[in-house]
Amino acid sequence: MEIITIISIAILIMSAVVHEFAHGYAAYRLGDPTAQYEGRLTLNPIPHLDLFGSIILPVLLVLSGSPFVLGWAKPVPYNPYNLRNRRWGELIVAAAGPASNIIIALIAGIIFQLAPISQSIAEFLYVVVFINVLLCVFNLIPVPPLDGSKILFGLFPRAIKVRTFLEKYQFVIFLAALFLVWGIIGPIVRTITGIITGISF
Repeated sequence: MEIITIISIAILIMSAVVHEFAHGYAAYRLGDPTAQYEGRLTLNPIPHLDLFGSIILPVLLVLSGSPFVLGWAKPVPYNPYNLRNRRWGELIVAAAGPASNIIIALIAGIIFQLAPISQSIAEFLYVVVFINVLLCVFNLIPVPPLDGSKILFGLFPRAIKVRTFLEKYQFVIFLAALFLVWGIIGPIVRTITGIITGISF
């Protein structure tokens, strides 16, 4: 396994950890201490690791020659009934994860474009931008259990039938989204990465 692949998996894991921490922190600021009580309000990756999503899937994608590396950490638990903002609380908590990834991508992109850095660091930063944009865009797909579905339900709380349908068939729909993800969001991810880094393909 090449060094860049190992680095990519490490970046993916840490980016997913920040993503989940952001969910827990947003819930905590809104009044729910569940993540803190369960030891998940931390950037230590160990409590967040998911055997399949954090290790098995990324390695399988690499070994299969996939054009992208994708994975996730264990979802941070929270109790929506503890949130002070009952109307927008769940939406804010859901949006915090993708927002954290795009913030990481922007910071890495600014350093990539403006700082005097070596070629190896530039390659590292590009991977950071790409993976975080991928995580952000992927999680915004409006399919349970992804964050996009919670944002959708938060914006349209009366769309009960849509929510019921998506939750009823979420496993099948999620698997379809997982296997079709690159064909669906690949061009979007490449475009956003190009805008942030100034490199277009």
